[in-house]
Amino acid sequence: MPHLRDLLGAGIDATYTGLPRELALDVLCAEGPDLFDLLAWSNRVRHLFKGQGVRLCSIANAKSGRCAEDCAFCAQSARSGAAIERHGLRSADELFEAARAAAAAGAARFGIVTSGTALGRAELRVVASALSRIAGELPIAPCASLGLLGRDALEALRDAGLTRYHHNLEAAESFFPELCSTRAWTRSVDTIGAARLAGLSTCCGGIFGVGESRAQRIELLQEVRELGVDSVPINFLHPIPGTPLERCAGLTALEALAVVAVARLMMPDREIRVCGGREHALRDLQSWVVLAGADGIMVGGYLTTSGRNVADDLRMIADAGLRLAGPGAAGPAGRGPPRP
Repeated sequence: MPHLRDLLGAGIDATYTGLPRELALDVLCAEGPDLFDLLAWSNRVRHLFKGQGVRLCSIANAKSGRCAEDCAFCAQSARSGAAIERHGLRSADELFEAARAAAAAGAARFGIVTSGTALGRAELRVVASALSRIAGELPIAPCASLGLLGRDALEALRDAGLTRYHHNLEAAESFFPELCSTRAWTRSVDTIGAARLAGLSTCCGGIFGVGESRAQRIELLQEVRELGVDSVPINFLHPIPGTPLERCAGLTALEALAVVAVARLMMPDREIRVCGGREHALRDLQSWVVLAGADGIMVGGYLTTSGRNVADDLRMIADAGLRLAGPGAAGPAGRGPPRP
């Protein structure tokens, strides 16, 4: 492998537009001292483009299970036998209260997330009602991940108060058929395009450690970069008993950090947000995600797996010399993140 400094160049300034795809795979393969040089480099890029702020987001599992899609990693999918709670769409009042709790914890964004290919009209009206209250009454930006929606539905949600739409590619186009057979990969691309045409901010990433090659990790990051999304959520496999990937080894902690670092170098000005599976994949190295280039993390738990205590994440950010950014940045009751 060429020396890492030869791949990254002599220096990076505000004119830096991102690591070229043809170099990214070599950088992702960094090991030993080179890997720690990579993390330091990506941290420098994060500081240059994103400053010292870390934005928190939180989600509500607004509709759980009974999904007709067959995504191999998902406990809610048609081919999952995982023991999870299954329920219909939560009420607008329940979603509002979940958003209130997220705002109180210091989250800048709150996402309403539902299982299934897409919501029906009656369900969309419930979500729109919740979005309207959240946007009008809380210091938190409302987001949603409601499946494969078209431009008309997205515009209606935007008018109700939605600011950002999330829909993951999940995996590189070349690997996606290994994970899901019930929909075409291109439908996810079309959904992100519809959200942009509707005037919404967009959030799109994927899940790593599901059996893909390193080259396919770079392929996915390149595909996300080409979509021009605003936020890139990075998830790591947390094998759940009862799913087809329950025995998949996933990534080591250092492999996971390398993915975060290369994502930052490829997309220096985007939000790089570490989400599901971070506790499982990173273990004792969780605090390194912000030093590896991430400027956002998801807190308060995921769809079918629990996260860690929010206070621990707030302390982690403070210990790294960083601060909360965005709506709710002052933290609960205006006190800011707790100090050790």
